[in-house]
Amino acid sequence: MLVMKTSWIVAMAMWVGCAAMTWADGGDASAPEQMKPYEQKMPDASVSFRMTPIPGGSYTMGSPEAEEKRGDDEGPQIEVKIEPFWMGVCEVTWDEYDQFLEQYSPAKDAGAQPIPPERQVDAVSLPTPPYELAISILQEMGRKGGYPAADMTQLAAKQYTKWLSKKTGRFYRLPTEAEWEYACRAGTTTAYSFGDDPAQLKDYGWDWDNSGEKYHKVGQLKPNPWGLYDMHGNVAEWCLDQYVPDHYAKFAGKGAVAEKDLIAWPTEEYPRVVRGGSWYQDPDKLRSAARTHSEKDWKVQDPQRPKSIWHHTDAFWVGFRLVRPLTVPSPEEQQKYWEPDTEDLKQLMLRKGDKEIRVLIEK
Repeated sequence: MLVMKTSWIVAMAMWVGCAAMTWADGGDASAPEQMKPYEQKMPDASVSFRMTPIPGGSYTMGSPEAEEKRGDDEGPQIEVKIEPFWMGVCEVTWDEYDQFLEQYSPAKDAGAQPIPPERQVDAVSLPTPPYELAISILQEMGRKGGYPAADMTQLAAKQYTKWLSKKTGRFYRLPTEAEWEYACRAGTTTAYSFGDDPAQLKDYGWDWDNSGEKYHKVGQLKPNPWGLYDMHGNVAEWCLDQYVPDHYAKFAGKGAVAEKDLIAWPTEEYPRVVRGGSWYQDPDKLRSAARTHSEKDWKVQDPQRPKSIWHHTDAFWVGFRLVRPLTVPSPEEQQKYWEPDTEDLKQLMLRKGDKEIRVLIEK
């Protein structure tokens, strides 16, 4: 059951219906009732993306035992408290993500400038070019004009949110798994945000049955009740959490738990959580509670040693979506949402002589 203040319900009713929204940049707020949908311009002003407020509240995370095709890792159900945040109306597109990737060459050409010790935490690492096999497949599926960015690692997605935050002056990050499911459900308790009947999925999401074996431009089908597009399908979406099958069982029966206390902070590179299902999967994997996770096989065709920490070669169905919390965390906490979280990843990203370039990003 979702619990929200009446003022929020009224506000959300006014916001839902993207076509009728005003998307001026009203993204500055200090209280929940001041949050409005807004359009964020990218450093290249010809590209922008839309964010919409997600109200704070409580909900039941996970699926009931009677839900058809339910996985064992979707239970037991627990109660979760969520703080208000903005979420990307659509998945991050190539038009947006390529601005991040394209900064690698200029930075490389300019040489990797030493980062002063006092500015180390401000530095952003730029991804090396992806493996050619992946480039060709992604070009065939669609690149410019609104296609979802895909095939990046979770670390690359996190560094993108850091780069974007430095560029815009607003704190962006990946959603936690609890935030993602809350936003996907949008107040519903059914298997999908539109009900329990998978036959209706073709109107809301791209899956294996209707995708033509490729991803599609974002925002082409119907949104969920909170105005979010492609929460079911198209590309599966990275969350911040380590995938632990029984992680939520320890919180069962303890009342509503704050979302921050539920995060399974990663300690290993694999497996990590992706949610929402994709064009590459069957309809049951697109349910609101369905959980998926990363695997080493997603880099099986990468010939490099060590394999890239930025790109996969076999996960053309994985992308991500942005979150911006109303309450901005401390600078120390922000680093936890952005930076590599295992010693192996830190060493691979920072080691001397590696091709990855760590630069200071100025607006």
